[in-house]
Amino acid sequence: MQFVDSHCHLDRIKAVATEGVDAVIGRATSAGVEHMLCVSVTLAEYPNMRAVVGNRENVSFSCGVHPLYMMQEAYSAERLRELVTDDKVVAVGETGLDYYYDKDFHQAQRDSFAGHIEIACEVNKPLIIHTRDARADTIDILREGRAERCRGVLHCFTETLEMAEQALDLGFYISISGIVTFASANELREVVQYLPLDRILIETDSPWLAPVPHRGKENEPAFVPEVARCIAALKKCTVAEVAEQTRKNFYDLFNLAQA
Repeated sequence: MQFVDSHCHLDRIKAVATEGVDAVIGRATSAGVEHMLCVSVTLAEYPNMRAVVGNRENVSFSCGVHPLYMMQEAYSAERLRELVTDDKVVAVGETGLDYYYDKDFHQAQRDSFAGHIEIACEVNKPLIIHTRDARADTIDILREGRAERCRGVLHCFTETLEMAEQALDLGFYISISGIVTFASANELREVVQYLPLDRILIETDSPWLAPVPHRGKENEPAFVPEVARCIAALKKCTVAEVAEQTRKNFYDLFNLAQA
């Protein structure tokens, strides 16, 4: 039984600094995690992320400007175009919209998001989308940019079933994190029950959001099987079925990643 962690930030895991990246990846491998997608949040940090992780067959990369990091780094289409030519980059992002904080950056977020979509379609690599408190604008910008041409995933999903269905209609996948195991996540668990398994991915978003029973610990890819176990219980199927289908979904979407 093999799992894929479709979204992690290996370079931000404290254990990587203290124990080394081999130790963290080794624990993931021992837990049955065959592949990890390591996602950058700024373009400036992408080279360091690549250097920290190195070239590994079981780790792919994505680069983009996270909406909440735009306060420290402006979006540069020229720089993004340069970075996404890296053969190890299998996706564009994470990008998207987060309206939870300062409204002064909302228009800049929208412009950056649209730019990421344009470039993803140019290079034919899928998008990794962060969205919070911006449901209508997220879907509208995806539609306006004809993002169905490159497809992608709404990662760490915590929104409504209606939004999930709109994303599915655009050919997108929905990624579920350890949040689904939290006692407070009843609404998300209801959404997962209705989502088709062939459009679900699983992730850790490590080092954040460690799933039960690891709450309070730093999250890492080795914990992604706990997400699969929770989904299996909700879907009334086996963990092996969730592992195999989400693994297939990952390679269908991120077809440049190496199995």
